[in-house]
Amino acid sequence: MDDIPFEDTEQPDDGDTSTVVAPKKERKAHRTEREVPKYHVVLWDSDDHTFDYVEKMLRELFGHTKKDCEQIAKGVDEEGRAIVLTTTKEHAELKRDQIHAYGKDNLEGSKGSMWATIESAD
Repeated sequence: MDDIPFEDTEQPDDGDTSTVVAPKKERKAHRTEREVPKYHVVLWDSDDHTFDYVEKMLRELFGHTKKDCEQIAKGVDEEGRAIVLTTTKEHAELKRDQIHAYGKDNLEGSKGSMWATIESAD
């Protein structure tokens, strides 16, 4: 306890008083705001899944509006990939894993869930 700074509040000794030692209040250094790195969840195109499957999955897993789901599904089909969410690394990993675990499309020949990856947003 030797390293704790104390402030001596000693009063003049009049015979009936005692000395009280109180800890000095330490000022906390101002915290600098650290920016948390952001990551994209990227959904990749697949011929084994219908637009309905993609839109339903996006609504259920991400809460996107019907219009946003349609735009993302169209983007995946035309560009081969689409960013479905930008968030922290841990949340992006969770969402990627949820896409992988979502299950296969009812389309004949569908072998499983869609593929997704995460990548740095920087």
